[in-house]
Amino acid sequence: MRRIRICYFDQWAGALEPVAAYLSRVPTMDLRPLVANPRDAALLRKARLDCDWYAANARCFAAMQHPDLEFLPAWITGRKGVLDLGRAPREPGEERWLITMAHQPQSLGDLAGKVFAVLSKLNVRHLFYAFDEASRNMSCFNAIAPHLDVLIHDEAPLAPEGRAGLRPSCVTQHRSWVANFVPHESEFNPEPEEKIYFLGSQLGLTPHRRRQLDFLRTRFPDRLVASHDHSTPVDGRVALNRFKVGLCPEGRMFASSAMRATHTDRPFWSGCLGMVPVSEDSRESGRLEELQATNLIVRYAHGDLESLAQACERGLAMSAVDRRRIYDHFNARETVGSVVAEALAAA
Repeated sequence: MRRIRICYFDQWAGALEPVAAYLSRVPTMDLRPLVANPRDAALLRKARLDCDWYAANARCFAAMQHPDLEFLPAWITGRKGVLDLGRAPREPGEERWLITMAHQPQSLGDLAGKVFAVLSKLNVRHLFYAFDEASRNMSCFNAIAPHLDVLIHDEAPLAPEGRAGLRPSCVTQHRSWVANFVPHESEFNPEPEEKIYFLGSQLGLTPHRRRQLDFLRTRFPDRLVASHDHSTPVDGRVALNRFKVGLCPEGRMFASSAMRATHTDRPFWSGCLGMVPVSEDSRESGRLEELQATNLIVRYAHGDLESLAQACERGLAMSAVDRRRIYDHFNARETVGSVVAEALAAA
């Protein structure tokens, strides 16, 4: 059986260390030295949300399981310790992997390609989970592409230059957002409140979102719980299983052609909580439509308030048996750890 040690690269982390040690101090980390303006309370709040979100990823990777793999205790590093990953002693038979996500490789600046090249020479394999349009919009993608062993990218085609830079042996999968939940982190709630939790985002109260809120407050006056500031704090997500429906009102930002053809992780962690995920039809194909076709997600037409109301009503009417099917599917198939573990096994 392959023995795998993963190390998660997180720009909020520092030196190379065990994930367990890092997670123990994340809640009390002073983020002021790590932001542009430490006196900006709103910026610090967003930094805390971002730091906690990436720490949740680390928790997921540290808990990975696969019948064909033995996972050694996971590590984490930031820029300060990334090269130490290649130099640290190994256990017998240890296969070492670096996991990077989103646009965090850009935190290495112009050195990203050189750093990952050095690690490759030191026999550190590299899995990059982009989950959005990194090959088209991340400035260092072409530099790091030749050093990738696994690339998990959004559903759209890769940019030609980036695709050409990948090695023939690189395992490439098209799969964007999933939930950064440890499977079954939240227990299934068979009798939740008959309410709709309106999930917020950094977009705040756009005119489109305000129109939806005003409509829903009239249509469901006693059954709507609105969150529309930035995002639900990571440590508050599990408690949301007390609500029956999770409304994720926008795929991302419809103002740009790139963003309107994607979605966020919110429908996925709503499903992991046992809520009925309700989401706009932000793309014409892909996994959201597949999930809708198998009654694992409810979608409504963008800008159509009546369609939105009907989708919420379908969610509120869903039985505990059907919600349990959603919960079981999302925890088994739509978490970042399960996706990455399968990719590592395939590499």
